[in-house]
This record gives sequence, structure tokens and C-alpha cells, in this order.
Amino acid sequence: MIALVSAPTDLGLRPPRPGSVPGASKAPEALREAGLFARLQALGAREAGVIVPGRYVDDDAERPLGVVRNEIALVDHARRLAGRLTEILDAGDSPVVIGGDCSVLVGIGVALARRGRSGLVHIDGHTDFRHPGNSDRWGSVAGEDLAAAIGLHSPALSDIDGLGPYVVPSRAVHLGHRDDDEHAADARAHLGAVVSARDIIASTPATLSALVHRVAGSGYWLQVDVDVLDPSVMPAVDSPDPGGLSADGLSDLLGALAPGAIGASITVFDPDLDPDGRYARLLADILVGPISTVGSARG
Repeated sequence: MIALVSAPTDLGLRPPRPGSVPGASKAPEALREAGLFARLQALGAREAGVIVPGRYVDDDAERPLGVVRNEIALVDHARRLAGRLTEILDAGDSPVVIGGDCSVLVGIGVALARRGRSGLVHIDGHTDFRHPGNSDRWGSVAGEDLAAAIGLHSPALSDIDGLGPYVVPSRAVHLGHRDDDEHAADARAHLGAVVSARDIIASTPATLSALVHRVAGSGYWLQVDVDVLDPSVMPAVDSPDPGGLSADGLSDLLGALAPGAIGASITVFDPDLDPDGRYARLLADILVGPISTVGSARG
């Protein structure tokens, strides 16, 4: 059974303006209003609660060197999210985390590591591979979550409770970055497979599914950042970049990958950029079919 977990966090994002707060934390309730939760429940999913984040602070002015934005609150949220996911997985259910920003991957990684580690499929319009070894601009985990998951970030993020790396790099697949992503080469040097949005569009879901199963193995986690969609389809994200997938392209890709996943997460939709709710409804339409099949191939 699918277990729906709301994770309404902004802790890994930069503020849109100094002193302001991002809007991604509103995504779970916006998607609920758009019908996603009810439609998934009608297909057999259950509610599994909310992991409430600590208070978001624009801490650029006082944050010490070597510390990420909202680090204490982010690590606390990761531990609590990991605890909830561990309970769900131990019960034999398939968790689906509705974020929030993609710093939720840290807590997901902790949960996976506690259970012996799994492969990871990271679908995102960016590699999210910034880390202290390749940039002096690191500090916002929503652009660094994949690097943290495979152990390349600071120990405070990458080695919570001595569990890092949460994902073995050779079992991690990234799909969907744009051709000008500045950290794509570094990602290719570390991960089992890296495929750009351009190459996804030129390929087929069956071919990509075969690649994922070959690299990530059986029972991977499926992380989906909705900025993998082209901004002509989904502009309600914090960093929209042209060259992304179509709605049908993402739906078909997820349809091929979701059945083999042990769980999934959806991140970075920003309701503040969707005042009339049209993009929330579109996203619900894209997600409901494939997400309802998470774990279905695993018995």
C-alpha cells in the first residue's frame, strides 16, 4: 500500500528576496486542494501524516562558514522524516513523500541507510551536485541534495548518525539536467549514470527503465523534482530552465520507473507562483497515474 507523507519544508532553499520565505512548503496542501491526495486514496493509498519543519530563517548574515542554510532545523527534520519512513517501510508499505524542497532527500537517505541502502533515481532539472569540493557557493541543500546523499557534502549532512554515504554512488542515477548544468561533469565522474533532459527526450521510457534497473538495481528510491518539466509546462518552480520534459514525457517516464521503486518523493512545486491553482491541478494529473503504481512490481 502507498503511504502518503507530507513534508512541507523550505529549509534547503534560498529566500526569493532577502528576509523573505520560499513557497515550496505550501506544496503538499496545494496539491491536496488540487485533488492529488484524494485521487491516490481512491486508488488505495493511505495517509501517513505530516513531518513539520522547523522555522525557516534567512540566515545569510550570521551563518558561520562551513554551515548550510538552516542546518540545525534541516538535520532535525531529516531525522524525523527518516523515522516516519522507516516505520512505513518496516510495515511493508511504499512511502510517497510530498514536499517541500528537495532537501527531503537527506532524511530519505538516512532511512534508506538504516535499512541497508538502496539505489536512487534522481529526476531533476538540475544535477543538485554542488558541494564543498566543487563550489565556493554551497550552502543551500536544495541544490546539493544528490551530492549529500552519496557522501560528498559536509559530515553534518552526509553522515548523520554515522550512516553516510546513504546511497552507494555507483547505484545512483540522475536524469533530467539541462545541457549547461555546471556540475554535470562532476556528477558523471561519481554516479552510476547521468542522462540529460535532451537525451531523455531522444530516448524511450523502456530504454531508460532498463538503464535504471541495470545501475540502481532492485528496489530504488525515486526522487522527482518537478523542475525537470519545461517551464512552458511548469513555471511554478524556483529555478525554471528551458529544455525540460513535456507533461506526457514525464508521465511516461514515471510510469516506467515507479513500479520498481520502494518509495518516491515529489519536490519543489511552489504554489506562490501558481495563484489560480492551474499548475497544481496539472501536476496532480501528471502524477496520479504513475505514482499510484509505486512499488507495484515488487509484490
